[in-house]
Amino acid sequence: MTQHTPSFLATHPVAEMYAREYKKGEMSRREFLTRASALGVGTIAAYSMIGATPAKAQAAPSMGGELRIQQRVIASKDPRSYDWSELGNMTRGLVEYLVEYNRDGSFTGRLLESWEANEDATQYTLNLRQGVKWNNGDDFTSEDVVANFVAWCDSSIEGNSMATRMGSLVDPETGQAREGAIEAVDSHTVRLNLPEGDIAIIAGVADYPSAVQHRDMIGRDPLEHGVGTGAYRLENFEVGVGASWVRNEDHEYWGDAYLDRIEFVDLGTDPAAWLAGAEAGEFDMTYETTGDFIDIFEAIGWTTSEVTTASTLCIRMNQDNPPYDNPMVRRAVNMAVDPSVVLELGYAGRGRVAEHHHVCPIHPEYAELPPLTYDKDAAYAMLQESGHADHVFEIVSLDGGFERDSTDALAAQLRDAGFNVDRRVIPGSTFWNDWTSYPFSSTTWNHRELGVMILNLAYRTGVPWNETAYSNPEFDDLLTQASGIPDADTRREVMAELQRIMQEDAVVNQSYWRSLYRSHVSDVVNADMHPKFEINMHHLGWA
Repeated sequence: MTQHTPSFLATHPVAEMYAREYKKGEMSRREFLTRASALGVGTIAAYSMIGATPAKAQAAPSMGGELRIQQRVIASKDPRSYDWSELGNMTRGLVEYLVEYNRDGSFTGRLLESWEANEDATQYTLNLRQGVKWNNGDDFTSEDVVANFVAWCDSSIEGNSMATRMGSLVDPETGQAREGAIEAVDSHTVRLNLPEGDIAIIAGVADYPSAVQHRDMIGRDPLEHGVGTGAYRLENFEVGVGASWVRNEDHEYWGDAYLDRIEFVDLGTDPAAWLAGAEAGEFDMTYETTGDFIDIFEAIGWTTSEVTTASTLCIRMNQDNPPYDNPMVRRAVNMAVDPSVVLELGYAGRGRVAEHHHVCPIHPEYAELPPLTYDKDAAYAMLQESGHADHVFEIVSLDGGFERDSTDALAAQLRDAGFNVDRRVIPGSTFWNDWTSYPFSSTTWNHRELGVMILNLAYRTGVPWNETAYSNPEFDDLLTQASGIPDADTRREVMAELQRIMQEDAVVNQSYWRSLYRSHVSDVVNADMHPKFEINMHHLGWA
């Protein structure tokens, strides 16, 4: 019932049920590991429950050296409002996380030594790692963790998507943490008391906006105050150019950290510029490699790491902007576009076709629905019936990469169906400032471990990341119900209805799920592509 690092052999009654389902072929290994470890089953125990052996770990890197990483360098802010993975990567060497999500789908503790969930997931006991200190000399204690949970629950903070992840810990009447929901049992034990089950709590505190801040620094930018439990300190930082982290020799770090120095190099959003930088020896690993450039990087001798994920690109219409408040218009758009064409032209076929409901076949609760129909003539007839056949559809995207190519593929199909389309491509520095407000635009969405997680983050009424402005009380109620069902098979019955509503309301145009790729020089250790783009400075090093 407890998750220890590196191992503990206790189990959990619900996890034992999951193990039986895995052995019957009713779920994948990744699904089993995600479900079991979220309940508190250790990695070794989880593998042993299904008669498997964990993948052999890479050898520990050598101590010392410098590593250069190609990645966007974005203005930092309060971690609760982080809205891009790059922000979490930039500060992960300073402010750490309670839990880490692994490539195999399991969770392991970072600032948590272990955790326990009761059978119906209404109570979690979090056991903090002993001996951790902040780099200002203070002890890391339950006081810090309680303060962070309270702050994560604060719905009044603009852009605080963590309040969405905290689920029923938040009192809907006050928008704050429920009274008695978060308690310090002792100096290194915290207990969460939920009024209803929530199987996504552990996954929520493993996501990149959940960086743990010192109790006195909550609400501030870590790059400004510099206080953390990690091994590194910031040396320099320039938005759009680069950043440098160096080992903090004045701080005794609790874990392992191999590199002396880490550089982030911002070469913009054009993959051609990344390739040119690689050939010029300007960096050692990419944040992400896409499209034809995957093969080109291999051709110059770099290593490719691939991972199957629930990452995606959504091309959506914001319902606060007419005529996108008309469901007939949105349905007409979806009916006119063949997702397989967008996948091939926009992402070189390196993924799988999606179904416009943002729940992935690799999510444990995914429900298979009847196939959708794509008919450009019927789509245009529906557009005419809506009264908006003369509308000019201005579709916005980034000015490079698969986002541009995929949005171009959608726009071309709409034009072919008779829609009036105007394409607008803009640089990232402009796009990212207003990503939730464009009437019609494309946005990348990261992998999330559970279907209920992504639906809560992106489509619940009024949440910070609801870029569609979608609001449906029936959907919200069903989503609350699904989020409290620990058993994935039972949850799938509700999820089928949620997926159907998403399709019927044409909330989003989602053509494909992305396989993700990273390129790196061959002797970098622990550079494998992560399902959520994570780069942990403490793991990286040289062979």
